[in-house]
Order: sequence, then structure tokens, then C-alpha cells
Amino acid sequence: MWLKPEEILLKNAFKLWVTEKDNEYFVLQRRRGYGEGGGGLTGLLVGTLDTVLDSTSKVAPYRILHHTPDSQVYWSIACGVTKEEIVQHWDWLQQNIMRTLSVFDSSEDVTSFVQGKIRGLIAEEGKTCLVQEDDPEKFREAHLRFEKWFELPPGEKLVTYYSCSYWKGKVPCQGWLYLSTNFLCFYSYLLGAEVKLVISWDELWRLEKTSNVILTESIHVLAHGEDHYFSMLMHLNETFVIMEQLADYSIKRLFDKESFQREPLKKPRLEANAKSEQFRTFFRLPKEENLLEVHESFLWVPFSHFNTLGKICLSENYLCFASQDGSQCHVIIPMREVVNVEKPDSSSRALTVCVRGKRALRFSEVRDYQRLANTIRSRCGINASPQHSASSEVMCCDCFICAILLLFKLHPLKEKMKEQSWNIHFSEYGRGTSMFFTRKTRDLIVRGVPEALRGELWMLFSGAVNDMATHPGYYTELVEQSLGTSTLATDEIERDLHRSLPEHPAFQSDTGISALRRVLTAYAYRNPKIGYCQAMNILTSVLLLYAKEEEAFWLLVAVCERMLPDYFNRRIIGALVDQAVFEDLIRENLPQLVEHMTDLSFFSSVSLSWFLTLFISVLPIESAVNVVDCFFYDGIKAILQLGLAVLDYNMEALISCHDDAEAVTILNKFFDSVTNKDSPLPPTVQQASVGNNDKASHISVDISELIREAYEKYGNIRSEEVESSRKRNKLYVIQTLEDTTKQNVVSKLRVTSTGACSDTVMLPSLFIYFQRQHFLSCYWTMNSPALLHHDPSLAYLEQYQLGFQQFSMLFSLLEPWAFCSIKSTLSLWVFRLIDENQDGLINFKEFCCALDTLYTGSFTNKLKFLFKLHLLSIKLSGRGKVDLQAYLKQWQNEILKKEESIKDLPRINQTQFIQFSKTLYNIFHGDPEEELLYRAVAHVTSLLLRMEEVGRRLQEPSSPPESKKPANSTVGEESSTEESSTTPESSDTSSSHNSQDLSETEWSFSFEQVLASLLNEPAIVSFFERPVDIQTKLGLAKVAQLKSKTNK
Repeated sequence: MWLKPEEILLKNAFKLWVTEKDNEYFVLQRRRGYGEGGGGLTGLLVGTLDTVLDSTSKVAPYRILHHTPDSQVYWSIACGVTKEEIVQHWDWLQQNIMRTLSVFDSSEDVTSFVQGKIRGLIAEEGKTCLVQEDDPEKFREAHLRFEKWFELPPGEKLVTYYSCSYWKGKVPCQGWLYLSTNFLCFYSYLLGAEVKLVISWDELWRLEKTSNVILTESIHVLAHGEDHYFSMLMHLNETFVIMEQLADYSIKRLFDKESFQREPLKKPRLEANAKSEQFRTFFRLPKEENLLEVHESFLWVPFSHFNTLGKICLSENYLCFASQDGSQCHVIIPMREVVNVEKPDSSSRALTVCVRGKRALRFSEVRDYQRLANTIRSRCGINASPQHSASSEVMCCDCFICAILLLFKLHPLKEKMKEQSWNIHFSEYGRGTSMFFTRKTRDLIVRGVPEALRGELWMLFSGAVNDMATHPGYYTELVEQSLGTSTLATDEIERDLHRSLPEHPAFQSDTGISALRRVLTAYAYRNPKIGYCQAMNILTSVLLLYAKEEEAFWLLVAVCERMLPDYFNRRIIGALVDQAVFEDLIRENLPQLVEHMTDLSFFSSVSLSWFLTLFISVLPIESAVNVVDCFFYDGIKAILQLGLAVLDYNMEALISCHDDAEAVTILNKFFDSVTNKDSPLPPTVQQASVGNNDKASHISVDISELIREAYEKYGNIRSEEVESSRKRNKLYVIQTLEDTTKQNVVSKLRVTSTGACSDTVMLPSLFIYFQRQHFLSCYWTMNSPALLHHDPSLAYLEQYQLGFQQFSMLFSLLEPWAFCSIKSTLSLWVFRLIDENQDGLINFKEFCCALDTLYTGSFTNKLKFLFKLHLLSIKLSGRGKVDLQAYLKQWQNEILKKEESIKDLPRINQTQFIQFSKTLYNIFHGDPEEELLYRAVAHVTSLLLRMEEVGRRLQEPSSPPESKKPANSTVGEESSTEESSTTPESSDTSSSHNSQDLSETEWSFSFEQVLASLLNEPAIVSFFERPVDIQTKLGLAKVAQLKSKTNK
């Protein structure tokens, strides 16, 4: 079958493959161990390795590679199980491709053409094979095996499964890889040896494709500090994409609880999401757009006078085209701009799309051209509308922009030359939303954009022009709605308004400050999840210099929500991810610097402002805008390239420096020396933006030359590679943040606690189990209290919370005496006792305090905990006239006290005491000294009843006089005179002969009485003071945590 062209390394492959046929452009190879000749010892080993594996996962024994005579790079384009199959592919290449390749002048054109043709063949095969691939009956059987082997809750849905090899140590285990919504699972059973692996997606630290001498390609997973490798996957790329999607979806939930979805994740949906995400990223389209159709075709390029091979990509509101022949040409056509689709030409299978401005685009060799034409017509009929003119909707911005432009005394000659170059470009490639993007466009960007066109081009390159056109009046409404609001975001905005480019004349008056306030406030109102973050004010200030106010707003939307995702939040995850990408690029491109500075975290800390402000905060404003030009055209790739160029330019100085402070000084001086010789800004503005730093020590560097050098040296960095590196590093960055936060939480609790909560081993493990239980409660229950009441503004210690059901399951696994089952009433009493703020949720601190008492508390504290639990039974039984709110408030205050007086505890009545005795019996059940402990409890109960009887008899003679003095009655006697309580049958028969009077009256005990009585029983005291094996408890809980959800 045909394969998506992928570059391979033949250095190690020659050991595993034998060449059967070759010509100038293609090589047919056979894997050693197959066919004639076996291949000796190497062939025997390779053949054995492949034969013992399942037939659906082993490497295909034949393949075809593409190469060019003047290149050492090989591309895999086809594979086959039989020789007949691969020969058919070889013959097709000889008959259909070889003759065509002779017309190309360069090797790059040959490779681009071959790759485009192979991708087209794959697309056609995919249309016929897609339906046959999914077998419902086989999937149902696989789901049953998945449920049987892994015993996960019924709500856990299988997404897909693959046959593969799992490398456990140095020995591969052939089995099945199951990918579900929340877990990665593997199962193997060979020769009596069972291998079972279950990893939660949100526990992954690394997910990447790797290769080595033994394994041509495998998937590497890092979780819990352990490396896992999965190989021999027939559809490795497909498997990896789905794993990447599932991991990304799960990792988002660590910091965004709103990302939990009600709809189950399915394989087709995940594949479609991955393709749509790539589509939106490449063409800078709104997040609502989804890739619906893809057609291979040729597009007539008028400025080059030839047809370029590429793909038509169709979404709900856009028709896009991207070339695949190396010309780097693409075009975006909003459906609202299409005025007509001419009648298709059947001879060349072509259709012509007419857009506004008397322009037409001709697509030819479209296989399903008739249906595509009808689809475009139908969508244009729905979406066609007059193009929105933003200028009429802007508040107080035209005069503002005019005022700014008047401040610039432009250099006529330089500006006119730039404008003339761009006008020529517009005449050839078009202007506006349907303009062709080519290599020449990038060349003009690198040389600099004229001031008058900067706002227009920023809007076009970022895709903000489409956002504004499809949302007429939206910004005006936001400004009106947010006017006068007072939030944390608006307070921070007011604080930073006068810190935004204070040296620039545009922001030394109320005009500029007011516009900046409106844009930032409107965005904070639009997106409260981001609200306002530092660095947004600096970026928006620059946007307002060259764009109208509404345009600046939509540019800010494009930057925050599409081009720099997750940058502007409290944890700046996006910036940290790109810094990790930057470190990888440094290792790859600047090995000399890596050898000298092995710890690259320095560059992460120093470059944070580069990424957050697009170099605006470190470069003079007249130079920084050139960087912003490149950013809007090439995205984060432009910032990474420039960062590498800056380090390369200062390589010698950085290598010779002795510490980090000296390196920072070198970079700061370099940035101060960067100038823009073509800048139209007045000298006063340029001097102000540079500041008072001494520039004499550094030779001036022109920003255009620096950017040009960045593109020449590092322009080969592909956007696809950057996005792939982003996904790979995102897992590691988020897990590192989670780990750091966990350490902070643990340290905080360790400082303020003693006993179990101060244990350096137990507390981190306990946090992991608590966190996992939180997510388990969210996985299969969309109405989970933890989700419904999630408040991101809470301190991180309170971010992970458990409702009663989740708490009772986890507590039943970790409690030391097994006295509290999942569905018992006692578990509810424990939950209510430790829920300090009565919000129906338990946070990690509250949970730890309870376990701290039960694990390592003194005998008195453990008994006090049990005593308080049974006081809470009043609420559930409904008996008595006790002021429950007063009691709850008192108990909460007691929990917060460092030293608690046992005299302040309320008395326990007869019903509660009977339940207290039963709880003690349950705790002692199964203990080796069970009988002795039972007798001790019976003896204490009998003793307390006799004490109460004696006390009453002593009070009988003096009770009538005291009844005449109600003012002197004590609070301690109040709970013993409740008339509404009934007397239950006593379980203690040893005191029945002297409790006749007690059965007719209400009785109660104080905590002091209970404590004193139990202290006289050495068996009970030793039981409660017996140390608990915490590590064993935690180990058992780890195994049983998922099963407890299953058995619920």
C-alpha cells in the first residue's frame, strides 16, 4: 500500500533490508529473513523477531523508497506484504511517474511532485477504505475484553485498539494496546505470563515517536518516572495522533475543569479534530471552523503563469488552497467574498471561483469537481453578505489614529519605495482577504512593512480581518457592556495603563490611554478566563499605534486565543511550552553554546519576556514593530528564529562570560544597540525608547539585517515541527507545574502539621491519591460536585475537592481500622465533621487533618474524633432539641484551635453512646485480641452506667430545691434533660439488674467520663496507640482505587 512520504535514515536500515531493484529515483527493498536467501544470521534474527509477533502488527517485508541522485535523503512511499503487491506499485511508478520526472530541473521539484502524487493516491484509497476499516462486531468484542481485563468502571469507553509489542525491559511482549477516554492500557498473555499496564492520560510526562537500531520506529511513553515503549504498530502514525489527542484533552483538564466533555470521545472524532486543528493553525482561521472536505487539484497561478499542485480545503465558511510543490503558495477565500462559481469544465475537470474585486481562481483536475462546485454555491448562498466596514463601528478611534500618524514625520523616499514594492506585489498577487501568500510575500515582510500598510497587513496575516468582518458591532457592544464595571481585571488594567509605552507621544495624552483602556477592558469582559494579564498592555499599545481601535481589539483576540494559546493566564503555560521548544532548538542549532552552558534553564528565564511581549519589552519600539510584522506572518516560528539569531550573534561573548548576571548584561546591551535605519519615528521618540543606556560599547545592529540573518540561518525550521514540539513539551511543562505545586502544597502542610501530615513520603503519595480521586469523580459523572462548584480563583490547596461519594470511597481505602464503609452512615458523619466551611466538599487540607488524627494522633485525640462523630448523629436521627448550628460552629472553632479543651465538648446522650459502643465493636472486629477488647468495652459501658446511676441518686434529695432556682441550672445538665428522646434497649446485659431507674429517665455522659473509663482498660489504650503501617495502606489503596469505583 502507499505510505505518507516520510524521511528515513538508511545508516541502520541497511542491516535490516536488502535492495532488490533500483533506478535513478526509486529503490525496492526486501526485509532480511524473507524471500530467497534468508540473509544469514542477521536474516534469521530479523525473521524470528517478525514471525513471533502477531500478523497484524509486524513490519511489512517489502518497501519502496524515493530518492534523487544529488541527495542523501530517502523517503518511504510504499510497503507490501507480498512481492506481487510491491511489484504492482513498482510497475505503476515506472509507467506513470518516471517519464514525468524528466521535465523537472531541480531535485527539490522532483521530490515535491512525487510526494504530492503519493499523498493524492493515499487520499483516494482512504475514501474507499474508510467504511470497511471499522468493524462494529470486532470492536464490540474488543470492548468486552477491555472491560474484563482491566476492570475499569462501566462508564469508561474504549476509543480504539491496536496489536503491538510492549517492551518490558529488553524483552518484547506481544499483545494489545487499548486506548480509552481516560486510560492507556496494554494486555499480554504468553506462555502463562500475564502483562497488564494501566496508565491515566493525565499522568503522562512524555509522548513521542522514537527509533533506534532494533526498532525502526516506536512510541515512547514516560509516566511515574518509568519509560514504556510500544512498537510493531502497523498504523503507527495514526496511533500516535490519537494518543496525542487523548493526552492533550486529558492534560487540559488539570488546569481547565470546563474542558470535561459530556460527549464520548471516538476515533473518527479525534482524527477529525486533529486535522481541523492543523487546518485552522495553518490558515489562521477562527476556532469554530472545521475541515469538511479535502480535494487534490491544480491552481492556476497568474503571476507565475503555471498550474501549481496542491489541495483544496473546505470548511463551513472558507475555501482554502495550499500548494504541495515547494512553492509555498497558499490562498484563503472567505465564502462571503465569493460572488459566483462558473459552470465547471468537464474536459479538464475544472471550476472557476469568482471573488470580489473582479478576480477569479481556476482549479483544475478536481476529481469530484461537480459536487465541489455545488457545495461552494450552496455555502455562498447562505453566507454571502456585504463586506462589513469596521470604520463605522469604531468608537473614537479614527481621530486617535490620525493623531498618531501625524506624530510620525515619515521619510518620504524610504516609505514611498516600500509602498511601491507592496503595490507591485498587490497588483500581481491580489490585495485583501483573497491575496496569494508566497515566498515573495515573506521576503517583503523581512525587509520591512511601510507604516501606512502595517495595520492592514497585520489584520490580514493574523486572520483578525475575518473575525471583525463576521462580527459587526460586536466590539461596540462589548465596550458599552463593560463600561463602568469594576473587577479585579479592571483594577489591574488601571494600574498598568500609564506603564504602557510611557515614552511614546501617543500614550502621553488621554486619547491614547482611553483607547487602551477600552480595548483591554472589552477583552477582559469577552474572555473572563483570561481577563487581563501583564504584557497584554504592552502588546495592545503597539497594536493601537498602527491599527484602528476595533482592529486592535480583534488583533488582540487573534494573538491571545489562536497565535499564542495559553500564554495569557496565571500560569503562562503557553510561554513555558514555547521556552521548552526554544531549548530544544538551541540544542539542535547551537551546539557550541550547549557545550559551554549545560544548564539551558538560564535561557528560559531570560527569554520569557521575549515570548510574552514579542521582543517589544527588550527592543526599541521602532525595531520591535519589525519583529511583530514577522510574527503575524509566520507565527511563533519567527520569534524562535530571532531568538536563535540573537544568541548566535552573541555566541563568543556568552561563551566567555563567567556567570548568569554577566550573560544578562551582554544581552541587554545588545538589545539596546539594535536600531532601525528605516524607521520613520522622530529622533526624540527613538532616543526615549532606547533610554539612557550606553550604546557606545556595542556596535549598532540593524533590525532588518538581524531578521534577514535569522531567516537565512534558521528559516528551515518548519511550522509543523514547531507544533509537534509544542505538543510534546506541553505534557512535560504541565506535569512539572503540577509537581512543583504539589511540593509547595506538601511543604505548606508539613510545616503546619505534625504526625502523618509531616511525613515526607506519605504526604506526596496521599496528594496523588486525592488528586486521582478528584479526577475519577469527574471522569464518569458530569454532575460531580467538584465540577459543578469548581472555583478557579481558590488557592491551589483547595482546587482539588471531593464530594461525599468520592470522599467515602477514598476514605474507606485509607482509614486505619476499617470502621467506616462506603455507604455507612458513619462515613457521612466523618465527612460533615471535617467539612470546615460546610460547602459539601472536602479539600486536601481537611482530608489530611482527619487522617493525621487517625494515623498518628494521641489516644485522647483519636477518642475525641470518634466522640464528635457520634454527636453529629443528632442531625441524622432527628431526635432531641439540640441547637445543631451552635454545635457545628463550636466544633469548627475547636478544630481550628491548636489546643482544645475537652471540657467544652457537649455531652453524649444515650442513643449516641449506644452507637459509639457499636462503633468500637466494629473497629475491634477481626483483631487478634478481639475478645479481650469486647470485654473491655462491656466493662466500660457497665461502669459508666453505674456512675450515672450513683450520680442521679446523690442529686435526688436536692433536686426539688434546685428546681426552684432555674437561673442556677448549668449548661452541662441541659443535654441530660431532653424530654423528646426515647430510651433504646441496652446492649449491655451486665448492668441490667441495677439500671431500672435509668431506663425511665434520660442519661448522658461527658467526654471526660468516657475518656477516664477507657484509660483504665490497657487493651483499648494499646490498640489505639498501636502504630499503623502507612506504606502498606497506601500500597493497597493504589491497587484498589479504581476497583472501588467499579464495585460501587
